[in-house]
Amino acid sequence: MYIVFEGIDGAGKTTQIQILKEWLIESGFEVETIVEPTEGDVGKLIRKILQDKKASSDKVLKKLGLLFAADRLELLDKISNFEYSNKIVISDRSFYSSLVYQKPQEWIREINKFAKVPDLVLLLDLDVKKSVARSNQSDEFENEEFLKEVREKYLEIASKNLNFKVINANNEKNKVSSDIKKSVASLIGACPNQII
Repeated sequence: MYIVFEGIDGAGKTTQIQILKEWLIESGFEVETIVEPTEGDVGKLIRKILQDKKASSDKVLKKLGLLFAADRLELLDKISNFEYSNKIVISDRSFYSSLVYQKPQEWIREINKFAKVPDLVLLLDLDVKKSVARSNQSDEFENEEFLKEVREKYLEIASKNLNFKVINANNEKNKVSSDIKKSVASLIGACPNQII
C-alpha cells in the first residue's frame, strides 16, 4: 500500500506522517517512509536549485520538473520492494507536487507517466496566510501569491481523483491526525467510527 501526503508548505506533513506511521506500527503493520526529493544525487541537486532566487522562473521550473521526474524513477524500485514485502509506504510528496508546482501541467504529466499512482493521497489543505507564517521562507516558492495558485491546483486535482482525501490542516494537530486515521482506516480493514 502506497500512501502519499501532499499540501503546501507548512501544512504539517512531516508531523502527521510520523503520527500516522506510529499508529500503523502500533496496529501491527510494517511501515516505511520516503520523501521527495530524495537524499540521492538528483534529490540533492533539486534541493540546491530550490534555494535559487530564480527557482520559480519558467526555465528553472522546467528543469526542476525533469529532475523531479528522474528522482522519482529512483524511488520506483524501492516502493515496489517495500510493497512486495507487505509494508505500507508513506511518502512526503509525489508526482502530484510537480503537477501543482511546475508547469506546463500536460508536459509534467507526460514526463511522470511512469511514476507510481498512490492508493491514497492525503491532501493537507492549509490557509495560505498560515502557510507563509509557518514557513522559514528559505525558498522562492514560499510566498502568498504563488502558494495560493498551488493550493487551488491541488484542490482542482483532488476534485477529479478518487484516491484523494482532503484534510483540513487548519484544525489543531490532534483533529488533523484523527481525520487522517479515519481516511486510512478502510484501507487497512479498520472501522473509521472507532477512531477518536
